[in-house]
Amino acid sequence: MNSSDKVLIIGAGIAGMEASLMLAKGGKKVVLVEKLPIIGGNVIKNEESYPNLECSTCMVAPIQQDVLQNENIEVLTLSEVEKVEGKAGEYSVRINKRARYVSLTDCIGCGACYEPCPVTLKNEWEENLADKKAIYVPCEGSLPNVPAIDPDSCLQISGKKSCNACAEACMFGAINYTEKDEKIEVNVGAIIVASGFELFDVKKLSNIGYGKLSNVYTAMEFERLYASNGPTSGELILRKGKKSPDSVAIIHCIGRNELGYCSGVCCMYSFKYAHFIKDKLPNTKIYNIYSDICVPNKNYQKFYNKIKDSLSTFIVQSSPEKIKISGNNGKLNINLSNNKDSKKSLNVDMVILSCAMIPSKNSEVLGNTLGLELDNKGFFQIRKDDLGTLQTSIDGIFTIGCAEGPKDIQDSVIQAESAVGEVVSLLG
Repeated sequence: MNSSDKVLIIGAGIAGMEASLMLAKGGKKVVLVEKLPIIGGNVIKNEESYPNLECSTCMVAPIQQDVLQNENIEVLTLSEVEKVEGKAGEYSVRINKRARYVSLTDCIGCGACYEPCPVTLKNEWEENLADKKAIYVPCEGSLPNVPAIDPDSCLQISGKKSCNACAEACMFGAINYTEKDEKIEVNVGAIIVASGFELFDVKKLSNIGYGKLSNVYTAMEFERLYASNGPTSGELILRKGKKSPDSVAIIHCIGRNELGYCSGVCCMYSFKYAHFIKDKLPNTKIYNIYSDICVPNKNYQKFYNKIKDSLSTFIVQSSPEKIKISGNNGKLNINLSNNKDSKKSLNVDMVILSCAMIPSKNSEVLGNTLGLELDNKGFFQIRKDDLGTLQTSIDGIFTIGCAEGPKDIQDSVIQAESAVGEVVSLLG
């Protein structure tokens, strides 16, 4: 096949998957590279998505299945791009595909291999709120529903001790401890970067007590706490005390001042959390603590009004740097002052930190590999002199979704559609 009929997409989140399916439908071959053992990205960590509060997994699972079953899409999980050479229409790409140690064809996803594994680790996908074994899937409902083995933690693969517990438990012979990493060479006509985002590291802010006060949660921790496929099966219970909270403070704009930009999504997901809490714990008092409100869409405004009015959410105006959180007899004491230096104190059971979006942690390395410029915030820079394009400074390489900057699901999908149009126009 001519390289101009093939496109490399880096990142299998919502933007990368949508771009893959649209290109495949248009007759292009796609190589979809994802560093995780599963596809779907951060969207599948969400229980519901605003503004319509759709079930996120119900919305994304059919897309994941379509991607995995599409004959025009080659999905490479546990993989990263190592080298890129050439030019638009003629790129040569080397990909490092790490060993899974479990056969994607032989495994049926029964899960019989998990329990016998003697190694227990913190599950970073579940924001360390749950444990996993050395052989694992990140969460219930992962796709592909085939576990991977962490080679550094596996007693057999790491050489620490002879152990074949998971292989003995597998009736289908799907475990292969001797599997090796693989170098894959592909030729493509264009590249789309959809490498996603991380959340601001709240440990940088000493005044809000994260990591010291057990019932202070990041946004993604709360997202997993509420999720039906999360570590508590959706039961809202405190990390310390194991009871449901009677009062919750949601603090907006965490990291905004430090980063120098508004992510444009934090207010909306904060109000979604208010809905979550009231839905499961209708008598819980909720405080939204904010410096200002960003509601960038008329449908979002309607959602905000509904949440504010129907849930009687209390709004207190203050910016994060004017907040000090401390422990107080099992409660969290929040001392804050507004822009007029009016002092206020709240005692709550739980604090949720609505964190800003930042570039994915491998953006700089990936940028160097591709030869791409990053903007002054660390996101991939689109061409400044061409209005409306998602083209980077290099012809034939495009960037979409949160790799380009903070955005929600809707805007990520719109960018995927736009980039596909530009790729098809370029390659013909």
